[in-house]
Amino acid sequence: MKENRILWLAGSLFVAACFVLFWQWVADNKLVSPVFLPGPDRAWAALVKGMTKGDLAVKLMATVERMIWGWLIASLVGIALGAAIGTSRALRAYVAPMLEFLRPLPASAVIPVAIAMLGLSDAMVLTVIAFGALWPVLLATIHGFSAVEPRLYEVGRALGLSRAAVIGKIALPSASPDILAGMRLGLTVALILAVVCEMLAGRDGLGNWILLAARSFRAPDLYAGVILLGVLGYVSSVLLAAFEARMLVWRSRAR
Repeated sequence: MKENRILWLAGSLFVAACFVLFWQWVADNKLVSPVFLPGPDRAWAALVKGMTKGDLAVKLMATVERMIWGWLIASLVGIALGAAIGTSRALRAYVAPMLEFLRPLPASAVIPVAIAMLGLSDAMVLTVIAFGALWPVLLATIHGFSAVEPRLYEVGRALGLSRAAVIGKIALPSASPDILAGMRLGLTVALILAVVCEMLAGRDGLGNWILLAARSFRAPDLYAGVILLGVLGYVSSVLLAAFEARMLVWRSRAR
């Protein structure tokens, strides 16, 4: 198993190295104008300069803060509502039409409404991020709780457990794989919406950095911001995957 992981990692690094070399070859031969496609060497130099001498690190932290806060709000609300809906068949029947109406609504379509109500503020950005990241968590939590073995609820009632105790001690551990999967997807949505809102609302962050770099034809700075967004998305996914593996270690032991 460990050898397979090493081989997969080596293969991934090889593919990434080939991509960077091809990018450098295209830039060196000017197959695309350097105004639009600088080489990875220039993009890396712009990234190092922005992190050490510029304010790129400050913009990165602003985006991370908005992403994390919006994701946390969405996760808390989604788990609480999902637990209430998922454990009640009658409540699922009542709210199902509303969920089906709101679920396909793109979060970006809510931005004009949020701007009209809250203005170009951080509250508007957090509202949009939380709204978009809510649905993966909410729907995954509902599915996880509704898929719990019914006999487990019967055991809880036989033991005289309260509804809160049944949810916390029986249903929540059983639904945790679905919940954590929804949280991972919600984190990706939160990052995307944080960048989009920064672009549209002019809030300080990586999204605004990328937009201003594109408008002023500073291609190295633009690609530096894009690279940093990719690294941020990858690191956040790896950290959450490690947390998920830690929380679900009981599953591997049970198997």
